[in-house]
Amino acid sequence: MADTIAETVELLYTIDQAHLTVDQQIALSQAYAALAQAERLDQIHQMLHSIHQVLNSWVVRRATEGGVR
Repeated sequence: MADTIAETVELLYTIDQAHLTVDQQIALSQAYAALAQAERLDQIHQMLHSIHQVLNSWVVRRATEGGVR
């Protein structure tokens, strides 16, 4: 997903805003907002994935240690 976001950022920043109509400027602003939200969601996804890995490693470790002490 990060590659797609990076490609979209690159594409959006190539747009010459000086030649856009008001409606196009509004649409571009909405695209920027959606992109910022997508970036934040991707960051949250990465954090949740890291948390999942830690929790999973704890479960595996407990299982290999023979359960509850």
